[in-house]
Amino acid sequence: MKNLFFAATATLLSMSTCAFAHDFKVGALVISDPMTFNTAATAKSGGGYLEVTNTGDTPDRLVGVKADFPKVMLHTTEEKDGIARMMHVDGINIPAGETVALEPGGFHVMFMGLGGDPFEVGEEIPATLIFEKAGEVEVTFNVKERGARDKANHSDHKLSN
Repeated sequence: MKNLFFAATATLLSMSTCAFAHDFKVGALVISDPMTFNTAATAKSGGGYLEVTNTGDTPDRLVGVKADFPKVMLHTTEEKDGIARMMHVDGINIPAGETVALEPGGFHVMFMGLGGDPFEVGEEIPATLIFEKAGEVEVTFNVKERGARDKANHSDHKLSN
């Protein structure tokens, strides 16, 4: 009886994990949990975060993101002399057999030009990720409550380079 209980519990847990999974796939790439944080009404930009797992044996590269904003870019955060600066990058390498995280304080997507239309908790932001080899994949960034893992403040980003 105990084994039946554990088997049923394991089955339910695996089903609920799949039901809540927020993954997208293109070729050998799995994009997990695209998300962004809610922003202030005055924010000019917001950061987007996700993980990309390359299940294949060929490296790939995230080279762009398209979304309905005046400007969308890939950024990284670099710290020099105790000051964090966000800088545009042309792409993010996704090595074969590895997972690359886009997260606060590191690589991230920058949605610029919010123009008084803040991200609100529960909102969904459609976007298209562009990979060098795997091609394009449509994803949805879920807007979540700002949490402790958000180390970056993007409110001062400007639209110009």
